[in-house]
Amino acid sequence: MLDRRLDDRPQLRHTRRALAHPLSASAWKDALEVRRGDPTVAVALRVGFATMLALVGGGLLGYGQVAGFAALGALTSAFLRYEPYPLLAVRLPWVGLGIVGYTAFGAALGAMGAPLWVQIVALSLGSAVAYWVFTAFSLMGPGPVILIFAAAGAAGFSDGWGDAGLVTAAATIGALLGYVIAMLPALSHPHTPARLAVARALAAVSAVEIRGADAVPAARQSIRKARETVALNAPRRPDAHVHELAALLDAAETVLDSGSHDTSRARRDDFSRFEKELRKARRDIEIPRVDAEGRPVLPTPPGFVREGCGRLLDRLVLIGAARIFVASLLAASFAASFAAPIGLDHPLWAAMGAMAALQGLNYRNTVQRGIQRLIGNVGGAMIAAVLLALDLGYWPVVAAAVLFQTLTELTVTRNYGLASVGVTTMALLLTGLGQHAGPGLAVNRVADTVIGVVVGVIVAAVTIRHDDRHHLVA
Repeated sequence: MLDRRLDDRPQLRHTRRALAHPLSASAWKDALEVRRGDPTVAVALRVGFATMLALVGGGLLGYGQVAGFAALGALTSAFLRYEPYPLLAVRLPWVGLGIVGYTAFGAALGAMGAPLWVQIVALSLGSAVAYWVFTAFSLMGPGPVILIFAAAGAAGFSDGWGDAGLVTAAATIGALLGYVIAMLPALSHPHTPARLAVARALAAVSAVEIRGADAVPAARQSIRKARETVALNAPRRPDAHVHELAALLDAAETVLDSGSHDTSRARRDDFSRFEKELRKARRDIEIPRVDAEGRPVLPTPPGFVREGCGRLLDRLVLIGAARIFVASLLAASFAASFAAPIGLDHPLWAAMGAMAALQGLNYRNTVQRGIQRLIGNVGGAMIAAVLLALDLGYWPVVAAAVLFQTLTELTVTRNYGLASVGVTTMALLLTGLGQHAGPGLAVNRVADTVIGVVVGVIVAAVTIRHDDRHHLVA
């Protein structure tokens, strides 16, 4: 009788369906889908170049054992890739500060000789704080999991305060490199973020002709975001090109407002041509010379500090942080309790697996990311195991790490699983720089990731919201 009453509870039924979703064909279809992503060659090359500078500099200066931490700091350049340069100049240092701060935090735990259970609790709490802050302030990119990886690596490396200072200094230098590399294009192509935002808006409007009314809300959102980017990226006295970009957005919005399928079809070819021109890095692009001088440009939106502070107390952000803490703590504790006796030495990696999965926008996205992370970790671990078994030496490992980091940035907007192959390979290679590591390190990574993803998905299913039904197939 009690079982029957429990089965009748809507939340339990919702949770039970959610737990079944990872085994469904639709979940695996989502995970294997390769989307049409934004061209990211320039960003990928910048991140790869920053990583290369960090690793090559560390090797040439005789600090190859901590060059991996400099490379993690250089990943600052991978965040906020579409941000207007004036805003990027202000926001990106906070990302670098986060990576350096978490590196120092983890190094301090290692230098103090903190027991493993203390490290697990501390870094689980750190995972929640990182998610809370990065989500509230919209510090988009690889995610706060990078901070936890840096902290976990520093905790394992630092046997004393000298080591702690060394890894913190390496991360600081890398973060500075990443910041400089990310900002360099502002000198030669200052309009790039605004042009890319307008290009994405035009592509979204063109999609209306193919997908119909279902694509209209996304197109309006893309136009709104593009207007904000144009306003934020504009100089104090907007030049002609800024007004031309605003005029293109006006034209795109006019097409949506007309509600005419024929109008959208007629303008699609024009928008497609303008989109291609806007994505080019050259200055001599063929944008229509409209009489746009004097057009109003949107006022600059509120500062990110004010908006971010306002979101710190957002209920959904706080709930997300709490879920990250619980899942990270459970995953790492399980890995430490049951996996260590059979030779798995990195239980904190399980916490990262749980955290990475729980960064999904909804439960369907959480499961999708979890499956993709598992697939990517298996693929990346196999590649890394071969490279580690070959014992190639420092410089070949550096070349491989830079290559896989660049491939990660090229594929991250298309399929997270493909990106995870590169992330896993690079992470294991960087881990091997600071210690003599064999193929067993790759096995550890896969096993801990499986534990983390499974725990993360279970926590997400148990705490699923009533209105989260994206995973339910009609």
